Amino acid sequence: MRSALAITAALALLATPTTTLAQGDGPCLGESEAENVVPQPGATPLGFGINPAGEAGAIGPMVPATPGTARQTLAALDQLRPEGAPFTVRLNRFFWSRGQEGVRYFEKLANRYTRNGYLVELQLRYHPRPDQEGRIPRWLHFVRKAVRRFGPNPGVTALQVTNEVNFYEIAPDASDSAYAGARDALIRGVKVADRLTERLGYEQLEIGFNWAYRTDPGREENFWGYLRDRGGPEFAAALDWVGLDAYPGTIFPPVELADGYRDGMVNALSVLRECYLPIAGIRPEVPIKVEENGYPTGPGRPESEQVVAMQQMVGAVNDFRGNYNVSDYRWFDLRDHATSSGNFQHHYGILNDDYTPKPAFDVYRGLVAELSKPGS
Repeated sequence: MRSALAITAALALLATPTTTLAQGDGPCLGESEAENVVPQPGATPLGFGINPAGEAGAIGPMVPATPGTARQTLAALDQLRPEGAPFTVRLNRFFWSRGQEGVRYFEKLANRYTRNGYLVELQLRYHPRPDQEGRIPRWLHFVRKAVRRFGPNPGVTALQVTNEVNFYEIAPDASDSAYAGARDALIRGVKVADRLTERLGYEQLEIGFNWAYRTDPGREENFWGYLRDRGGPEFAAALDWVGLDAYPGTIFPPVELADGYRDGMVNALSVLRECYLPIAGIRPEVPIKVEENGYPTGPGRPESEQVVAMQQMVGAVNDFRGNYNVSDYRWFDLRDHATSSGNFQHHYGILNDDYTPKPAFDVYRGLVAELSKPGS
């Protein structure tokens, strides 16, 4: 998750006219309006899930996350879980800098959720300490340790290597791009994790990385070209999925009107699938997972607008999942970081920080129940 200051710093660049990208002679803009795309719903339903942490990265004054309890979190998740279909919890902020203490903490969380019948995805962050920054062999040792510790748990199904490495170097709490060596940590981490999961037979543990929608086109071309040139065919072949983090109406674009949330998701999916993935040689058969998508409440953002944004964004992902080979969807976030905070970044939850529901909680429960069914 990024921040208001990050948005302000990047807006001018985001508005820059799109330049020619490496795979074509003209600008690659993606689809700007959903109504111009004929929906292809796909052969299988979306796999749904949510971030349960209630903690969001941000720039600005530090605001402690309001503590919750495992019992309250599991009770809320139980209301969201669809009957007869899997439901995934995505565990974020697993920082390399936390060392062995972090490994033990996330292993405890993963075991708790899988014992209760949930699937688990891990966001494995580069996020080094100063003495670790740029020391990629040490980072790879950490990646191997994570694979060995979590791979034996059959309920741990995905490992995201690094976080939003394409983003601007202005939000170290949220994006690994702020740290030296982040691109190499992504490329080499994916390769190492893929080789080790295959060698150890952890067939359920799929390896991927995520992309933040979006920075300026020149930066994007440079990022994806780096993955192609430094990663090569081995990197592309190692990927089981690619994640999308998109926040229409909050991050980019910062404001949406009317049906704009739906258009925003179609643009994010289409530009990732049609413009950027081909640059790095990532084949169409590799699915996209919407790893982070949300809309905050808080100052100037009524709860009713969160409902509108949710309905349009989830609906768009479901309607066009066949067009762009989308397999999964995760809402960010289950619970507010701090409902009393004046910073909108702390209000992404569909629950307040005391676990009382916002209107969007029941809406998401209904969408998950409806769209998890075959034929939806």
